[in-house]
Amino acid sequence: MKTYHLVFLLVAALLGSGCKDKGADWDASGVFEATEVVVSARATGELLAFSADEGRQVQAGEALGCVDTLQLALQKRQLAATLRATSSRLLDADRQLASLRQEIANLRRERQRFGELLQADAATGRQVDEIDYQLEVLERRLAATSEQLESNNSSLDGQEESIKAQLAQVEDRIRKSVVVSPITGTVLTKYAETGEYAQPGRPLFKVADLEHMRLRAYVTADQLTELKIGQRATVYADSGTDGHRAYEGTVSWIADKAEFTPKTVQTRDERANLVYAVKVDVANDGLIKRGMYGDVKFLPLEP
Repeated sequence: MKTYHLVFLLVAALLGSGCKDKGADWDASGVFEATEVVVSARATGELLAFSADEGRQVQAGEALGCVDTLQLALQKRQLAATLRATSSRLLDADRQLASLRQEIANLRRERQRFGELLQADAATGRQVDEIDYQLEVLERRLAATSEQLESNNSSLDGQEESIKAQLAQVEDRIRKSVVVSPITGTVLTKYAETGEYAQPGRPLFKVADLEHMRLRAYVTADQLTELKIGQRATVYADSGTDGHRAYEGTVSWIADKAEFTPKTVQTRDERANLVYAVKVDVANDGLIKRGMYGDVKFLPLEP
């Protein structure tokens, strides 16, 4: 009985010592997260190619597949032909009005000559009046023709702008038919295969940035007063039988509202009911996995 009592006291002492040391080594604990993006189709049609294989490393903007664009290509060709035909109907106002302007210029010179003859009594006033009348008629024709040409070209310009807008829409749909990765990262899940039918909103694959992880941890109100964005920290990740690996981290986000302590998360003060979430950014060496538990020790604020 004494032996049992002695063993019990020894185990209790060891557990108490372990808890005390652990509490001194970290300020908060949580789970590692990564930026994840579910990429959905933005076009309708058959997936002619799709190579977003799980585990593949992809770059931001890299093309990973394509939806059938044959009908869009044909529509674009038709609109381009219509645009050329419309542009060919545009009239050159200067060329169309050149002859009328030349006639008016000639008639004005004639009017000046007859005016001089009238002053020398070598011409009659009637001859001058006839020239003035012809000038007035030609200037009215010039104004009317110019207005008609302007109206015609304005209408054709409107048609051109409409066709160009339709072309831009088709080109945008063609661009959206190419499946690209929005971020640099690793493909986690593939939801579709080549030959399947895609439509806007259908998930195609999930990609995550695994090089830049963040530990989502929880702190109490007392700890919150000693934290700020950009503060440095030491993050500890489990390493199996080797214990923990330490990483340099930076506080990137602090919640502005408290929440009830998640059941799966430990805090330094187990009696705390309300905690604040914080995120600590960490550069991943490939050993940190999503969902892995980790601890964080916040470094003192610089004065």
